[in-house]
Amino acid sequence: MTDAPPSSAGPPKRVVLAKPALATKSAVPTKPAAFTKSAGHPDAGKLEKPASARLAIWRQFRTHKGAVFGLVVLTLLVLAVLIGPYLWAPEKLSVAKAMAVRNKPPSLQFPLGTDQLGRDMLQRMMQAGKVSLAVGFVAMAIAITLGTLIGVLAGYYRRLDGPLMRLTDMFLALPLIPLLLVMVLLFRDTIARSIGPELGAFTLIVFAIGVTSWMQAARIVRGEVLALKEREYVLAARSIGVAPRRIILRHILPNVVSPVMVASTLGVAEAIITESVLSFLGLGFPPDFPTWGRLLFDGLQYMQLYPERVIWPGLAISLTVLSVNYIGDGLRDALDPRIRGR
Repeated sequence: MTDAPPSSAGPPKRVVLAKPALATKSAVPTKPAAFTKSAGHPDAGKLEKPASARLAIWRQFRTHKGAVFGLVVLTLLVLAVLIGPYLWAPEKLSVAKAMAVRNKPPSLQFPLGTDQLGRDMLQRMMQAGKVSLAVGFVAMAIAITLGTLIGVLAGYYRRLDGPLMRLTDMFLALPLIPLLLVMVLLFRDTIARSIGPELGAFTLIVFAIGVTSWMQAARIVRGEVLALKEREYVLAARSIGVAPRRIILRHILPNVVSPVMVASTLGVAEAIITESVLSFLGLGFPPDFPTWGRLLFDGLQYMQLYPERVIWPGLAISLTVLSVNYIGDGLRDALDPRIRGR
């Protein structure tokens, strides 16, 4: 065999392969700012993300001046009613001594004066605040729990949506104060005989306020669930056969925490006002179990002679409700990612 003649196109050109460029210092990818030296653990990113989210929420909350004011005032009120009785505990007076110091104006011995029975008003204000705040928080917990349950069931299960929403509309149409008055008049004596007058009144009023204040929370949660159940991750979970209970607990409930927290702050204010109305009408707690509303009711007939009797409990109720409302506004802004990202 002879070699093939060279092609007329000429000898083949040499192809020179370029050497790969050396990586410069600027081309080396740097670590993200969010990672630290301890971020080598595979779960380090998962651990840092919630902390940064909480920090972003707190930073947004701090920008709301009213919310910060409300948080400070509410904290001071809670500390006053919890720690105050240990710091200010005047000695119990006999009947003769109490009658001698009744209706006293504010002084060093009695900073807020005394009532018509010679009882120290500062001590009664702290005792009343403990009861009023306890009613507000416990009744709010009952209302939010019931409202969240009904809202999730109505939003996730289509066949339950109609009956549960009609039940919600029925409760919204009922007059709240007359309904509470009827419940108190019907069951107050029965429950008082069973568990005592003070605990019975507390249980009845808290339960009555809680079961008549869940409707707004249910509507809010239902609207959120209707939007969440059409998200991709929920549809993906349903497509692979995840049980509805697991979807609700793992994907639905964690994403409705924000509106529920805002609704809960407003629920505390409503519960305190409702209890004050019941006590002001004389159908709340017994006279020896004071609340801020009861102090208002007791001081009403002495308002012209001793106006401070109604100023102090009225001011405490107003500050508490105002603080809780401001905190709710701040939480609403802080938990909204659209506002937090600005």
